[in-house]
Amino acid sequence: MHRTEADPIDLLRARTSVKWRNYPEDVLPLPVAEMDYPLAEPIAQALHRAIDRSDTGYASLAPAVAEAFRGFASTRLGWEPDPERVTCTADVSMGIVEVLRQAISPGDRVIVTSPIYPPFFDLVTEAGGVVEEIPLAGGIRDGWSFDLPAIEAAFAAGTRALVLCNPHNPTGWVPARDELARLADLAAGYDATIVSDEVHGPLAQPATPYTPFLTVSDAAREHGVAVTAATKAFNIAGLKAALIVTDSERGDRLREAMPLEVSWRMSQFGAIASIAAFTEGGHWLDGVLGSLDDNRRLLADLLEEELPDVGYRVPDATYLAWLDLRALGWGDDPSEAALERARVALVSGPTFGREVGRGHVRLNFACSPEVLGEAITRIADAR
Repeated sequence: MHRTEADPIDLLRARTSVKWRNYPEDVLPLPVAEMDYPLAEPIAQALHRAIDRSDTGYASLAPAVAEAFRGFASTRLGWEPDPERVTCTADVSMGIVEVLRQAISPGDRVIVTSPIYPPFFDLVTEAGGVVEEIPLAGGIRDGWSFDLPAIEAAFAAGTRALVLCNPHNPTGWVPARDELARLADLAAGYDATIVSDEVHGPLAQPATPYTPFLTVSDAAREHGVAVTAATKAFNIAGLKAALIVTDSERGDRLREAMPLEVSWRMSQFGAIASIAAFTEGGHWLDGVLGSLDDNRRLLADLLEEELPDVGYRVPDATYLAWLDLRALGWGDDPSEAALERARVALVSGPTFGREVGRGHVRLNFACSPEVLGEAITRIADAR
C-alpha cells in the first residue's frame, strides 16, 4: 500500500480552518478531526473547474451525489444503497438531528453509547430528546462492546432511539456484524430507531471487516437510518455535503417527512467535491489509510517507549486515539495540563461522557510521523 504524506508544518499553519487557528503557533494542534494531508487531486481539480466556470449557485447535484455514493459504497463498503432512498443535506450532525426529529416526540429518551463524539449529546437535545447515556462495556485493555442488557432495559422503559457511531468515535472500535445484528433485533423488538453515523466507515483499515448498519439484517433495514458523507475520509468537512440513507418503507417515511429545506442545505462545492471523492478518490484514500496504519502503530511504539503507563488500544478505524492518561496524575481533564505544560492540544475526555471520560483525552494522529513523535515527547517531558 502506498502512503500519502502530510503537508509541511509551515504550509499547515497557513490554513485558516479551526484546527490551525484556535491555538498559538507554539502549540501542536491534535484535537479537531481534520487531517494534515493535502487535498486529493481529483477533488481539487473538480473544484478548480467549478470556479473557472463560476459554478457557485444553488446545488442541484443531489441525484449525482447519491449515484456516486452507490458506486463507492458498492466497491469499498460492500453496500449497494438505492439512490432513490437518499436525501442530501449539509452535514452528518444536521442529518442526525433531522432524523431524530421525525423518529421521536419531544421529551423522548435517546441512547448514546459513551465515550462518544461530544456533539451527540447536543444533537439529541436539539431534536427535542433527552439523553440516555449508556457507556460501552469493556475498555482499552480488552476492547469494547455494546451493553446490550442495559440498552434493552432502556428500550423496554420507553426509550425511542439510539444514535450509533459506526465506526466508533473516539475509540476507533468497529462493531462486528453479529453485535450490530443483536442491536437491530432489540430496536425491532421495541419499535425503536437506530440512527447510524457512518462518516468514518471508509476509514476502517482494510484488515478490519466494517459493516454498514443497513446491510446487517432485515431488522436493521427496517429500523435503521444511516447518515454519512465523504467529509471525514476525504478531509472536506468545510464543503458541507452529507447523505441520509434508508432501506425500508418505515425509514422512507421518516426521511420523506423532513422539511424540503433539509435537502437544500447541501452546498454546491460540497456536492461537486463529494462526487469527485466517491468516483475518483480511491487511490488517494488508499494512501491515507496506509499512512494512518503506520501512525496508529507508531503511536503504540512511542507510548511504550516514552509513556508506558498511558492506556491505548490501537484503533481499527478512524484517525483518532483514545488515551487513558490517569497514570500521569493530571486530573479529570488532562487535556488542560497537556496544553499548558506540553503545548499539545488534545480533546477533553470528559466531554465524551463525564464519568467514562475522566482522565482521558482524544488525539488526532492524521499528521506527519514527526509531529506525532514531537507531541508524545512533549507530553512525556511535561510529566
